[in-house]
Amino acid sequence: MLVIGLTGSIGMGKSTAASQFARRGVPGFDADAEVHRLYAGKAVPAVAELFPNAVQDGVVDRALLAAEIAGAPEKLPALEAVVHPLVAEAEITFLRQAEAEGAEFAVLEIPLLFEAGAEARVDVTVVVSAPADQQRQRALARPGMSPEKFDQLLRRQMPDAEKQARADFVVDSSVSLEDMQNQIDKILDSLRGREGRVMERLRHT
Repeated sequence: MLVIGLTGSIGMGKSTAASQFARRGVPGFDADAEVHRLYAGKAVPAVAELFPNAVQDGVVDRALLAAEIAGAPEKLPALEAVVHPLVAEAEITFLRQAEAEGAEFAVLEIPLLFEAGAEARVDVTVVVSAPADQQRQRALARPGMSPEKFDQLLRRQMPDAEKQARADFVVDSSVSLEDMQNQIDKILDSLRGREGRVMERLRHT
């Protein structure tokens, strides 16, 4: 089984691309969605120790957590030390299950794939991209998003041009959905028959 790492900056259409992989029967793991689950369960006690004011009614409130981190950025590595291993554990479980079910490919949707140095967790990387003005328009249409917040998020992310340069494949999401589907079909066709290093490594751990 080949493990595909899907990434892209905010507003680039990564979720749309992920849904197109899913429509083609490729199982996917959304790291951000897993964090949401952890913040409502397994990670709550450890987060409460670090940021007690961010936990409300037994779950981590992400907006409160962001405010807490902004006030104490030195605590961010400790938070990552709690969350990242739990996400990695869920990711490995997902990959093993996908392979056991006979999947040819699996997609790991990792928003900060390059920023987090997660290339070793995947066999090939796919970056979803769009022109900067379209990216900004999409991002600002999200609930709770402001120009200031958008600019702050962009500063935390690797420039799109650098992501494209480092990626094995780039999907242009500024086109029609049909064109996007065709791009993804071509990627999958080019990868058929390739065996990945990631699963080979996991089989021996």
